[in-house]
Amino acid sequence: MALILLSSERVATFWTGKGISAMRHENSVLHQILKHIPWACFDRLVEEHEADKHVRRLSTKDQFVAMLYGQLSNAASLREIEAGVESCQARLYHLGASPVRRSTLSDANAGRPAIVFAELFALMMRSAHRGLRRALADTTYLIDSTGLRLDERSADWARFSTGVCGAKVHVIYDADADCPIYAAVSATNVNDITLAQQMPIEPGATYVFDLGYYDYRWWAKLDEAGCRIVTRFKKNTPLRVLKELRVPKNGPVLSDRIGFLPARQMNNRHNPFQGAVREVRVKTHTGKVLRILCNDLDATAEQIADLYKRRWAIELFFRWVKQTLKIRHFLGTSENAVRIQVAVALIAFLLLRLAQATQKAIQSPLAFARLVRVNLMHRRRLDRLLRPDDTPQSNSDQMTLQWS
Repeated sequence: MALILLSSERVATFWTGKGISAMRHENSVLHQILKHIPWACFDRLVEEHEADKHVRRLSTKDQFVAMLYGQLSNAASLREIEAGVESCQARLYHLGASPVRRSTLSDANAGRPAIVFAELFALMMRSAHRGLRRALADTTYLIDSTGLRLDERSADWARFSTGVCGAKVHVIYDADADCPIYAAVSATNVNDITLAQQMPIEPGATYVFDLGYYDYRWWAKLDEAGCRIVTRFKKNTPLRVLKELRVPKNGPVLSDRIGFLPARQMNNRHNPFQGAVREVRVKTHTGKVLRILCNDLDATAEQIADLYKRRWAIELFFRWVKQTLKIRHFLGTSENAVRIQVAVALIAFLLLRLAQATQKAIQSPLAFARLVRVNLMHRRRLDRLLRPDDTPQSNSDQMTLQWS
């Protein structure tokens, strides 16, 4: 009895009883990447925040898929997203997504609740962090923010000064897992420490940050939670020295001292951070001398210096996201549209990291992201993006029918 295989391709093949060689069906690269989205959680968030209430044309899922397509394909405009989604409509059908219109997508980005995408990112972030982190011991988190340039059309919520508008993305980043664990968006004129005070604290973790988070009250809160703090002294901050520790000669560490911060702040306010701290002076390769502050009195000076040096990882993360995804040019000007685009960009980053972890052929995250972009709607396995398409082998025992 002949066996008949009808695939989604344009070729159907009949096999005789002499042998069976099934034609392998491949999903598109986009389809494989979107499998990492917890759609049940997404549907729950849409229902919880009534994102699809009174919606007739474009569902929140269609909006989400279109915005993800724009991120992964590096689309520069809503018109380009509209054309790209329409051109691959047949392959998006299996995702349950529909074509989009530029004006409808613009309205959705302006009016749909951005919290749906922000909470989806938070859920995926926690799940990805558990899967990507190698060990929970000695957890080190890096805190920083990066600026996003906006134009005058965003002046109603993001004005910084005359003619200058912008926003900031505040991130807690786990360098060991190469994964953010927290992100928030604010206008540029919001102080970094204001957002930091709203960030979740993991007791016992190490937090590394720069001078933008110079706040004794917040430091005291971290210290009470058993967290290790690594940051820099301001130039005008004195240290009441209790003990001078020995340091290796001819090394980058110039001095290592234990002491107390000033008991009073400006306007004679009481300093809530009264614990002893370390001051490790380090000379960089450029000749600059850094005064590093840490509340760990037991670690070596070299370990403290190395922890502060790890701040460079979050700078690389921001650079990677800005070079690879779309958060330099915004498709909408309202605060809601900007928040949605940033959240979708960070979700795209997580999807790329999770998809890359399923294969071993491509080790470079940047190379993997570029290969995904050029093969986004092709039917290829993720571990074969660097290989040419397999040429079907002919078999005289097979009869092939081809139609258009």
